[in-house]
Amino acid sequence: MSSPLLAVSGLTKRYRRGGKTIAAVDDVSFDIEPGETLALAGPSGSGKSTIARLLLRLIEPDAGRVEFEGGDFLSLNGAALRAQRARLQMVFQDPLAAFNPRASVARVLDDPLRIHGIASRKERPRRIAALLERVGLSADLAGRAIHEISGGQRQRVAIARAIATKPSLIVLDEAVSALDVSVRRQILQLLLDLQREERIAYLFISHDLGVISAIAHRVVILDAGRTAESGDARAVIDAPQSAIGKALVAAAPKLNRTSKDSDAADRQ
Repeated sequence: MSSPLLAVSGLTKRYRRGGKTIAAVDDVSFDIEPGETLALAGPSGSGKSTIARLLLRLIEPDAGRVEFEGGDFLSLNGAALRAQRARLQMVFQDPLAAFNPRASVARVLDDPLRIHGIASRKERPRRIAALLERVGLSADLAGRAIHEISGGQRQRVAIARAIATKPSLIVLDEAVSALDVSVRRQILQLLLDLQREERIAYLFISHDLGVISAIAHRVVILDAGRTAESGDARAVIDAPQSAIGKALVAAAPKLNRTSKDSDAADRQ
């Protein structure tokens, strides 16, 4: 049996607040297979985004192990960490906060190509045009500033930047929650298409089980930094066992069952 793409075990992160120790993430374990989408669900403060930051090495854990593509990811430093980060990318909820809003679309997409030595200066404009077209945008958008384009276009640019380094795993932290329903559906379909064609795995972080049902194969439901339940996404959403799982299902917008079943069939 092949090893998982990402294996997380015993991940823990504590903070000191007001003289007390608070476990933002408490002994969380999960794995992700190549080409699979695992969702992390939970209310605000459940530890979802902290886990994303730990996996990206933006902060360091107090305990636990993270194996990525067969290696000990937490032991990497310097050039070795930068090289492996090309294989592990992230898409944030708000690209305006993640990018310089006055930077051009071309500059945003040029950075990963330059930093990771993926294309020469002469080749980069052609690569940028291809990335934009890959996510359903016109190459003419390259000269526009990030703040001049729509929210849906910005999120497509963020996805284009994430796939520029040909990652095996993309972490999506509430990546569609700020979009209106029609644009959200388009972005989810784009993510499904990219996954089908490139075999990219996703760690999809959301509080919305309705969105998760449309994209995830499996789900881990978190509550106060700990795993409340996990399993096949459809099974968990249809019959949650934990109190927090039941609350999240109750809060989710009513799902279009036909669309949901079609999406689920596409993921098989």
